[in-house]
Amino acid sequence: MIRLITHRLLLAVVLLFVVSAMTFVLTAIAPGDPAATILGTSASPEAVEELRDQLGLNQPIVVQYWTWLQGAVRGDFGNSLVSSQNVTEAVADRLPVTISLVLLATLVTVIVGVALGLISAVRGGAVGKATDVLAVAGYVIPNFWLGLMLVLIFAVNLGWLPATGYVDFSASPIEWLRSLILPVIALAVIGITAIAKQTRDAMRQVMGSEFITVLRADGFPEWRIVLRHGLRNAAIPIVTGAGVLVIGMFGGTVLIESVFVLPGIGSLAVTAARSGDIYVLQGVTVVFCVVVIVTNLIIDLLYGWLNPKVRVR
Repeated sequence: MIRLITHRLLLAVVLLFVVSAMTFVLTAIAPGDPAATILGTSASPEAVEELRDQLGLNQPIVVQYWTWLQGAVRGDFGNSLVSSQNVTEAVADRLPVTISLVLLATLVTVIVGVALGLISAVRGGAVGKATDVLAVAGYVIPNFWLGLMLVLIFAVNLGWLPATGYVDFSASPIEWLRSLILPVIALAVIGITAIAKQTRDAMRQVMGSEFITVLRADGFPEWRIVLRHGLRNAAIPIVTGAGVLVIGMFGGTVLIESVFVLPGIGSLAVTAARSGDIYVLQGVTVVFCVVVIVTNLIIDLLYGWLNPKVRVR
C-alpha cells in the first residue's frame, strides 16, 4: 500500500507539471489581450504595448512559464494581471465556498443515491423502474437549467430560499446552509441518479452470490445481510463512481457558481478566462488538479480498507 501511495505521489508531480504547462501555453496563445482588457478599447496601441512590456507579456512563453513555475514551487502563483491581487490569496479566499458546495453535494449524493439504490435492489419492481427513469432524467437535464428552475420555484415564486449569494459559515451557520441548499441540489441531482443506479446494479450482483444464500440459510437477519455483507462487497464500484462524481462536481461548480452568483473558484476561473488572466487561471488549474490527485488517493486508501488484498500489493 505504501508503494502504491508513493507511486501516486510521484505521478502527481508529473501531472501537475504537464497540466500547468499546457494551461499556460493554451491561455497565452488564446485570442485576447489582458493589457487591452485592462486599458479598455479607447487605449492607444502604444499604451497597450507599454503595459504588455510592464506585465512581461512580451517575453517568450517559455520564459514566462519558467518565471511562474519558480514562484509556484514556493507557493506563490503571482499576481493577477487584471486586478493585481495576489493569486494565492484570491484562490484561498474563494476556495472555502467551492469546498463547502462540493462537500455538501457529495454528502447528499452518496446518502440519497445509496439509499435509493439499496431500496431498488432489495425491493425491485416499481422502485427499480423509477430509479432507471430518474437516472435517465438526471443525465439528460443540465444542472444549470435545473438551477434556474429551482431559483424560479423556491426563491422567486415561494420565497423560501435566497436566489443568489453566499453567507459565510462564521457569520451565520443557518444562513450559510440556506444559501447553499439550491446550489447543492442542482449540483447533486446527476450524482444521485448515477450512484443510485451503480448501487442497485452492484447490490443485485452481490445479493445473487452463493455466500448470500448461505448466510440466509444460516438464519442471519436480512438487514444484516444487506448492510454488512452485501453493501460492503458492493462498495468498491460505488466508491469508484463517487470519486469520479466528486471530480466532475468541481468542474460543474463553474456553471453552478455562475447561476447562483457564488464567489467560488469556479466563477473566478470564468472571470479570468474572459480577461485572459493567465496567472489566475494557472492558480485555479493547479487547485483543480490537486483535487483530482487527492480524490484518487482517497479512493486508493478506501480500496485498501474495503479489500485487504490491495494493502499487501
